[in-house]
Amino acid sequence: MSVINHPSPNFEPRRTGVVDMLIFHYTGMENGEAALARLCDPQAKVSAHYLIEDDGRIFALVPEDQRAWHAGQAFWHGETDINSRSIGIELVNPGHEFGYRAFPEAQIAALISLSLGILGRHPIPPRNVLGHSDVAPTRKQDPGEMFPWKDLAESHGIGLWPCGEAVFIPPEHVVLAGLAHVGYDIWDPKAALTAFQRHFRPWKVDGLVDEETIGRLRALHRILR
Repeated sequence: MSVINHPSPNFEPRRTGVVDMLIFHYTGMENGEAALARLCDPQAKVSAHYLIEDDGRIFALVPEDQRAWHAGQAFWHGETDINSRSIGIELVNPGHEFGYRAFPEAQIAALISLSLGILGRHPIPPRNVLGHSDVAPTRKQDPGEMFPWKDLAESHGIGLWPCGEAVFIPPEHVVLAGLAHVGYDIWDPKAALTAFQRHFRPWKVDGLVDEETIGRLRALHRILR
């Protein structure tokens, strides 16, 4: 795996010594050149630790021991300073605004290699390998429903993938408690459920409670025990 050093000025010291989260994003811009320029623009005040191009080129923007500015206003398991606890990886993809598409094989291969290295260097549990939409469900959709969560988890041990079954639908407060147990901010219930579906049931993302969604939520709980 070759990494191109392309420093961004947009970082600061971490506010905690613990790095226990890995967050995947898409750039949501028309091309990789524009995304790289923005992530390195002091006026933009955004960055990530790494950017991966369509062809698999990896750009190292911020050292892993520093706090990059990629998650913004976010929440997971009661933590709100996600940037201080996480490493952020941006994948070049136009996103939902500019023509969301599947991620190329070369890009995902680079992501797998990079992620395995990061997981080997930091105590990041599988439950904390997340998408931007998981930690910011009211604001973000990335990396989106085409991101290969299932393959990453089942074939490479990166993150989690529950295999649920249809079950009876419990009362709403039970569903919300289940989402909170996973780590979601449930202030906006539909946004939290939509984010869960986008990660763990991406073939139908509608924000509605149904038997399949609840089955996958319960299966995830069994994994987290």
